[in-house]
Amino acid sequence: MINILYASLVCCAFCATTSCDDDTYGDAPRDWSNTTTFFASTDDAGFQTYYTPAIGRCGDPMPFFDPKADDFKVLYLQEYDNNGACYHPFWGISTKDGATYESLGEIIPTGTSTAQQDASLGTGCAVYNEQDGLYYIYYTGYNVLLPNREVVMRATSPDFKTWTKDNNWALKGVDYNYAASDFRDPQVFKADDGFWHMVISSKLRFADFKSSDLKNWEHVGSFNMVWDRMCECPDIFKMGNYWYMVYSEGYRAAWSRKVKYMMATSFEGLKACFGDPGANWPKDGHEGVLDSRAFYGAKTASNGQDRYIWGWCPYRVGTTIHDRNINVGADGEPAWSGALVCHKIIQHADGTLSLGKVPAMAAKYNKEQPVAIMASNGSSTAKGSMTGAVTLTGDDAYVLFSRLGTANHISFDVTTSNNWDKFGISFVRGTDSEKYYTMVVNPENENTRKVNFEQEGPEGKGFIEGIDGYNFQRPGDNKYHIDIYTDNSVLVMYINDVCAYTQRIYGIQKNCWSINNYGGSVTISDVHVAQQ
Repeated sequence: MINILYASLVCCAFCATTSCDDDTYGDAPRDWSNTTTFFASTDDAGFQTYYTPAIGRCGDPMPFFDPKADDFKVLYLQEYDNNGACYHPFWGISTKDGATYESLGEIIPTGTSTAQQDASLGTGCAVYNEQDGLYYIYYTGYNVLLPNREVVMRATSPDFKTWTKDNNWALKGVDYNYAASDFRDPQVFKADDGFWHMVISSKLRFADFKSSDLKNWEHVGSFNMVWDRMCECPDIFKMGNYWYMVYSEGYRAAWSRKVKYMMATSFEGLKACFGDPGANWPKDGHEGVLDSRAFYGAKTASNGQDRYIWGWCPYRVGTTIHDRNINVGADGEPAWSGALVCHKIIQHADGTLSLGKVPAMAAKYNKEQPVAIMASNGSSTAKGSMTGAVTLTGDDAYVLFSRLGTANHISFDVTTSNNWDKFGISFVRGTDSEKYYTMVVNPENENTRKVNFEQEGPEGKGFIEGIDGYNFQRPGDNKYHIDIYTDNSVLVMYINDVCAYTQRIYGIQKNCWSINNYGGSVTISDVHVAQQ
């Protein structure tokens, strides 16, 4: 009893002069800004920019610009860890700018019984019909227990709040010689002929229907998919003088399963492109690929001025940060569902497309942070505040920068000394790290670059199959302007408006990051880090 009383008195005296709120029983708070060792950080419960619901995850976004509310509504398939017998109701969010979102809650519920065709829901789309003042959502009714596993169904609403399912109507693929097991992902739009058209994904074919009133539909034919690959989530739109189809190539090889597009000067010409895909890829140097394998199920919407595209960045599973970061699923499908990622679509003079940063992101990440060099090798600048330019020379040359926050906007320029220099950007890197994660801007040849993902460090695996980027042209002046946006473990990198690369890297926040050189010489300048 005496010993216990003595210990209590000592503790009270100690707490009188120091804080007892800290885990260290009164030790001064640790100054993380001056440390460089690895920290096993975890994602916050809420994502600030790349929308993730409080519970569960987002699958297959279905964006729609609402002309009455003057905002974007983004529907998505709500995924839970334990879905239950009836799953994937449509939930929704609204946004003005693709950077800040407000939840709309559940929009279209599933059926209440496994005996119903819509026991589970699949991808669809929303449109507004000025003729009758109604919103329409066309969606996939999915039930593996029924003869027609997938059919197209619809619901209507006068205000985008109260929805009525039309249970007396459905489009069944078998009625038009399509598959009963694959007849899904309807996309509705106005075509050149003035009619509403609905394009539906079926087994190795797209079905085409048309309507004058969004109620009665006539089958008008079909067109091919890409060889033997299931093409999901079609999205058809006109932008300027060109028609486009954005689709997700469901082929599960490591080099495929990406969001791609076709282009033509008419809707009929667009359909004809799929007759010989290899001869009709967009002339963009990368066969119409728009992002990495960490961006999938994407569709677009336009407010009449800008067109944006939303897709989902998959989560990953594993016991540790290091397990999750390389568990891409190169030999199969990555984990399904995740966080919503939005890009702005950039249309180039020749009609080809690339993805760029959402303008509102820069205004959201508006708190400039000090940038300090914490360690370096082969660098022209020693430790201290980052001012001016830094030149890196030789193999294993790098500059390690101070710790990042939960959501970051990193921007900088890299100028290479010749046409073959190779550089990279690393995350989850500490001075004691045995493994860290690098996006390498790799010279595929003198004039072509591609972003590779590597696990570097003494115990690193090296190149990670299945999560590299696409080919893009080396800038003529060898200057790369790079913008990187992070939100917890979701990261998007943009290079010169010609390359977008989405990735999931756990542990970015509260760890240091670096820019690296691999032989030759590169100059780094104008480095900035801003947070929300």
